[in-house]
Amino acid sequence: MRALVVEDEKELAELLGSYLEHDGFEVTVVHDGLDAVEAGRKIDPDVVVLDLGLPGLDGVEVCRQLRTFSDAYVVMLTARTDEVDTLIGLSVGADDYMTKPFSPRELMARVQAMFRRPRPGATVAAALDGARRFGALTVDALGRDVWLDGAPVALTRTEFDLLATLAEHPRMAFSRQQLIEAVWGPSWVGDEHLVDVHIGHLRRKLNDDPAEGQYVRTVRGVGYRMGSSQ
Repeated sequence: MRALVVEDEKELAELLGSYLEHDGFEVTVVHDGLDAVEAGRKIDPDVVVLDLGLPGLDGVEVCRQLRTFSDAYVVMLTARTDEVDTLIGLSVGADDYMTKPFSPRELMARVQAMFRRPRPGATVAAALDGARRFGALTVDALGRDVWLDGAPVALTRTEFDLLATLAEHPRMAFSRQQLIEAVWGPSWVGDEHLVDVHIGHLRRKLNDDPAEGQYVRTVRGVGYRMGSSQ
């Protein structure tokens, strides 16, 4: 597996790179945003450790550009504690975030949890029996494909896993904690509202008005379920 570390603090970047190498990753380290996008295209990483505050392009813009051609897991690092910065980062497709200072071992635990987490593409495929349709939306768990009105929809791994989990039991209202356990795994520790950010991004890609919930419906006081259009 390939990892891309994007961090302008060179000592920290090398430290994180050494931890990832020890875990079996082939590691590329860069120190600014422009190089990060170029490296992402060149090496096609499986995971990106991305600092928010970078020279050239900041981490949010790097993540946004990466998401135009990569479905790599992205862990965003930030020295800022302002929740708005975190939500902005996640809204462009980051899978997780960590606030500095942090333990490299904790970061590795997060990365390992991502790759260990259950993949709905395998576990849900049998239940979905190929593709399942919700109005104009088609979810193919086996092929990990999504179409809207016959056109493919480009989702990140996390967005697809959330949608496939909801589609597996379309009549079930999932709590945030249930979605965290299904998609991120039971060992994940963090703010459950991470789910809301990814659901919001998923809805935008599906042109799904939150008030209507044609495809992803909010269940007040509980969480989310698939919309009723089937």
